[in-house]
Formats: sequence, structure tokens, C-alpha cells
Amino acid sequence: MSHITLKQLRYFQALAHHGHFGQAAAASAISQPALSVQIKELEHRLGGPLFEREPRRVHLTHLGAELLDRARDILKSVDDLENLARAAQTQLQGRLRIGIIPTIAPYLLPSILTDLTAAYPQADIHIRETMTPTLIQELSDGVIDTAILALPISEPWLSEHPLFEENFVLVRPMAEAGNPVPDPSDLQKMRLLLLEEGHCFRDQALSFCHIPATARAKTLDGTTLSTLVRMVDAGFGVTLIPQMAIASETQSANVSVAHFQDPQPSRTIGMVWRQNSPLTAHFEAMAALIKTATQP
Repeated sequence: MSHITLKQLRYFQALAHHGHFGQAAAASAISQPALSVQIKELEHRLGGPLFEREPRRVHLTHLGAELLDRARDILKSVDDLENLARAAQTQLQGRLRIGIIPTIAPYLLPSILTDLTAAYPQADIHIRETMTPTLIQELSDGVIDTAILALPISEPWLSEHPLFEENFVLVRPMAEAGNPVPDPSDLQKMRLLLLEEGHCFRDQALSFCHIPATARAKTLDGTTLSTLVRMVDAGFGVTLIPQMAIASETQSANVSVAHFQDPQPSRTIGMVWRQNSPLTAHFEAMAALIKTATQP
């Protein structure tokens, strides 16, 4: 009888995470039929179905839910052992999984990836772009090694290292370019375009505007900063974007960018990883490299 393999557990974890065979296969860099074969072999080995299969989604069975907790612990322990060996090497080698939030990724990655690949030529860098809650969970599960996001996270098991501060700016229609810059209380009265729920940048913007939870349903939501800027261009309202996004998002839009009066709204961009990670020394060096690369 064949034994359960680490590869099968990784495929199982990917399918449990994505809930879709095609997405899990793509994330695992194998074909969907090959993934299905491995999951079926794992189910045969364990004596029962791990997923309830529907036309477009799969859901964990009771057996699958129990296996997921154990699989996470096993895979995290294996990753820690591998990282322990990598930590003893002068150069960081092997797969390096970096998570990053969508309001940072398109604007920061072009300026740091060249430096990272030059500094770590033997590392196989994988970038994972998704929202903060997912990145935190994936750090906990060992799916990613480190993440770049907005601080603070305030999880006791995470090590936080600030990289730089950046301000938020107001984007409004070009016709309003000569108007005084509104203060936070004025923004409450405007049609404010914000990212959808789950983005930490949305919460930061709402906090600056002092918009109470009861009134937040009145804001209009978008999925990307690019969408928000295009909506402003079309006259649907105003929005806030981080300073690093100005060049990319406003160059082809007929909008005006205004800076707020001090104290300006801002956020701290930082790098986080598990406090007990054997790669801590490497991550500290990486944080220093990114910090230097992003200095004006």
C-alpha cells in the first residue's frame, strides 16, 4: 500500500485553500487531471472523501477538515526544517514566497524586484498578491514566508519591520483642481469612492475621513485603485490613493491630485514574518535592502 506523501498534502492544502481544482492546480504548477489523481489517491489512502464536489466549487468534508489541521502542522514543520538548513547558508537559496497587498504590489515591485533578484540570485522568488487577512492566514499556515503590507498588524507571533511611510492624496475631477482642499469633515459630505471591504487601505481612508460605521454603506466601492481613478475621471466622485500610485494611476486620467493639510493621512509600509522563522536574519537583510531601494 502506498504511503501519504508530502506532495499530496501540499496539493490537498492548495485545494482546500482555493476550493477549486483549476485554481489549485495552477497555484501548484501542475495540470488539473494530475491534481485530481493525487487527491483521489490521498482519499483512497485515508478511506473516505476529503471534499464534497460541486460543479464549480469543492468543500471540505468532516474528514477533510480534520486532515487540514494536521496537514498544516506537518507542512509547517517540514518547511521549518528546510528553512533551518537554508538559514545556515550564506546565500538564501530555494523557493522564497513573498506576499504583498494589491495597493502596494503594482507600484513597489517594479522598483525592488531587480534589487532582490540581484541580491539573491540563487533564490526562486514567488510573489503572492492578495489582501491582508489572507496573507496573515497564509503566514500562519506556512504557505508564504514573508509579506509586505501596511503596519501595524499587531499579531504577537509576527515580527514587524517598518520600511517607509507614505501619504495619501486626494484625487478629484480636473474641473475641481482650483477648489480648496477639503478637510476630513468635508469628505464625509462628498461621494467618496473606496476599495471594497477587506482592503486595509479602505479602512485607513475611512478612519481619516471620520466616517462612522453606520454611514459606510453610502460609499461607492471599487476593486482596484485604477477603477476608482477612472470613476473619478467619469465624474462619479472623489477618492484617496497612496502617493506611490500617483504616477501609474493618474497619467492617463483627466483628474486632479491634491495634498491634504498637515497632519496628512498616511500609512506605514512594512515587512512581516513569523518570529520563530529560521530565516529571520535573511529577512532582516532583505528589509534593509528594500528600505534603501525605496528611499527618495
